[in-house]
Amino acid sequence: MKHKGIVCGILAAVCYGTNPFGALPLYEEGVNTASVLFYRFSMAVLMLAVMLIAERKSFSVKKGELKTLASLGALFAVSSITYYQSFRFMDAGIASTILFVYPVMVAVIMATFFKESVTLSTVSAIILALLGIGLLYRGGEGATLSTMGIILVMLSSLSYAVYIVIVNQSSIRMSSLKLTFYVLLICMMCLLAYSFTSPDLHLQLPPSPRAWFYACWLGLVPTILSLVLMTIAVHEVGATPTAIMGALEPLTAVAIGVLLFGESLTPRLMTGIVFILLAVMVIVLGKNFHLRTIKHTISALVRKTWRWKS
Repeated sequence: MKHKGIVCGILAAVCYGTNPFGALPLYEEGVNTASVLFYRFSMAVLMLAVMLIAERKSFSVKKGELKTLASLGALFAVSSITYYQSFRFMDAGIASTILFVYPVMVAVIMATFFKESVTLSTVSAIILALLGIGLLYRGGEGATLSTMGIILVMLSSLSYAVYIVIVNQSSIRMSSLKLTFYVLLICMMCLLAYSFTSPDLHLQLPPSPRAWFYACWLGLVPTILSLVLMTIAVHEVGATPTAIMGALEPLTAVAIGVLLFGESLTPRLMTGIVFILLAVMVIVLGKNFHLRTIKHTISALVRKTWRWKS
């Protein structure tokens, strides 16, 4: 792997994991999901347009490129809408952790449709990820999480996985800034159309300077920085490694949820997070990650969880 791709992949994951930091304060001020997403992407589009003009970059695209960009924009819109809607059904930290199953989805898609070899480490990673999600299915006091929330996050994860695969497999070779600009412009148009699907989803202006700050934050950090860095990483190291480096997304989101929004971090949730991150390590290290290591890690987790309960 190239160092540039690794660094960009890690930074992209950390930036994307800050979504709850911007979204939750806007929800607290009464801004609905459609408005939060619309201002997130409209701010990002404006910032990117200024950057492209400042660098004197051309805005022209070919017809074939526009079709791919339209697909990417629609996929990102679906992923964002379902992800943000899930915050209304479960803690943001848990939603962001479940979203992390997308690296496994990327690996499966690449193996099924692009003939990447399916190794024992890939199968082990899928099993571990599913175990992790199973542990996350119940809250800290035993209350079952919303099934609708689980469905929304899984749909968001699948959409994002397909997005990464298309970026990796497409023949588009434009600058990362320009690609991100058009993807977000199309995404914003999709969200605008989405806002008219129900009277409850009308667009609202940010009600305070604080709300404008968080709208700008969403446009810059988890949108522009995350997508530009992710695009660079995909082109440098490939789709599956980039997705795997998303391990820092749930860690970032859970840390924000616990430290800033008072969300609970239970032993069960911690164990689920470890299982999912262990799945990532299996994919990262491949043949160098022995099944004996998995067995010992799971045994240690079971013992610690039993001590916590007792």
